[in-house]
Amino acid sequence: MREARSFATTTGARVKPMVLKLPAWRRRLLLVTVLLGFGVLMGRAVYLQGMHTDFLQQKGDARYSRVLTLSAHRGMVTDRFGEPLAISTPVESIWASPPDVTINTAQIKRLAGLLNLKPSELNKKFTNSEREFVYLKRRMPPEQAAQVMQLAIPGIFIQREYRRYYPAGEVMAHVVGFTGVEDNGQEGLELVYQDWLSGKPGSRRVIKDRQGHIVEDLEAVKVPQDGHDLKLSIDRKIQYLAYRELTRAVEENKAKAGAIVVLDARTGEVLAMVNQPTYNPNNPVNIAGRSRNRAITDTFEPGSTMKPFTISAAFETGNFTPNSMIDVGQGSFVIGKSTIHDVHAKGVMSVSQILQKSSNIGTAKMGMTLKPQALWSMYNQVGFGSAAHSGFPGEVNGRLRPWKSWVPIDQATMCFGQGITVTLLQLARAYTVFANDGELKPISLVKLNEPPIGQQVLSAQTARQLREMLELVVQPGGTAPKAQVAGYRVAGKTGTAQKVENGVYANNKFIASFVGMAPASNPRLIIAVMVDEPSAGKYYGGAVAAPVFSRVMEASLRLLAVPQDAPTNNVVLPPANAPEVAETV
Repeated sequence: MREARSFATTTGARVKPMVLKLPAWRRRLLLVTVLLGFGVLMGRAVYLQGMHTDFLQQKGDARYSRVLTLSAHRGMVTDRFGEPLAISTPVESIWASPPDVTINTAQIKRLAGLLNLKPSELNKKFTNSEREFVYLKRRMPPEQAAQVMQLAIPGIFIQREYRRYYPAGEVMAHVVGFTGVEDNGQEGLELVYQDWLSGKPGSRRVIKDRQGHIVEDLEAVKVPQDGHDLKLSIDRKIQYLAYRELTRAVEENKAKAGAIVVLDARTGEVLAMVNQPTYNPNNPVNIAGRSRNRAITDTFEPGSTMKPFTISAAFETGNFTPNSMIDVGQGSFVIGKSTIHDVHAKGVMSVSQILQKSSNIGTAKMGMTLKPQALWSMYNQVGFGSAAHSGFPGEVNGRLRPWKSWVPIDQATMCFGQGITVTLLQLARAYTVFANDGELKPISLVKLNEPPIGQQVLSAQTARQLREMLELVVQPGGTAPKAQVAGYRVAGKTGTAQKVENGVYANNKFIASFVGMAPASNPRLIIAVMVDEPSAGKYYGGAVAAPVFSRVMEASLRLLAVPQDAPTNNVVLPPANAPEVAETV
């Protein structure tokens, strides 16, 4: 190293300058540290750009690459004749990428007005820069969405979606159900057939500039697979008739609720199913308590509508016929510590009269001659105690207690519909055995191409005998003359069941019901009606439910052009001053 020069001070003395000399080991350490840092940077660069490019690619894609979802068109739901019950209409959704949004105060006000949002709400969405996707508004009309895009705000985009529309509204609400904001089924058959109706969405990856314009397609389009259409067994016209008449009955009788089911007697197809109260599936808000399909999800004691099955079981033993005579006494029948009552004290009655007058005592005496297992088997074979297998969500089994747990009074009361619970759909289905010469038909909410094979439960002779006896119920002297239909023979049975509250039967709360079929000579339709807690003065099944049956049956048979099996003037009502034929269950 060159020797430092000396210099003179003011005193003339010469002083050697200070020399900072770095030790050799420190120079080497500094050199090694710099080289190592450079090596790390070089290694990281090689790693990211040569071996692990995903990170940089991801960051680049996050700024400019977008995966666009191509919505699949949801299948249409129609009635049995192709009339639309649920269709999908195109709508647009507006979304934003907050890091890319460039917007001024005037644009925020204009955009907020078009989206029906507060400017503060929009600002809150835009300031969340950590999110690269946020919806501003879902399911907008296309023309309104077009106005939004005309603002040309960078970072705001449009996405095609579909919204479900239900042309029949409240009339079909409980059957079809509705979809949510993501177009997935939430209730009814929309939920049951979600996979069938929804299809599979497609997608494509593109590069967009900051104004949202597509610059380049990076991947080929994945074509969406549209959903399949679904054709129901429902007849929209009969559905409307059932809705109109049930609504009228619930309002006139100031009832809590009601339900009606119309079956094709030959195929088991559900032609109509209506509940009250109902809701609008096009705007399903505040629907708590109104969205239940009561015909399938709610159970009740069937009351006297159960009697035909008890009598059928007795007939199958060969010990009884329609003309067999039974002493029903003077209106009371004691079993252990309990007493069964009848409204009509007729002494000795034929089995046909017992059904016509709805005698609890006569039916119980017949049922008590059977072994508990035999009676349980009859109820079980016609579908009580097990689901009707309609496939509907929330379908319940009802209650049919094991026969081994029965005591005598249990068996007696079950004979006339107490101590057992059913759904209205189960009850309607059970009556197919009388309409089809003893064959129980399966239930279908989807249109069938050919009649299904059912299960033979009763002999044809027993089924025909019961059908003839059930015709007496709707004649003067029976419990349901108001169920008659002009031009057609009708067979059916009333029910007036006390409701159970806190483990005991309420004295002032009833479920009025009627189940019947027509034409009785060759049944085409089965209709079951239930009105819950009528409170306008009438509560018997023959007074509340039977008129609903009559009006819906008459109009439906005319619509289907079913040939008459009786004169047009066949309806014979009792005199206006005649006492009502009442029943206790």
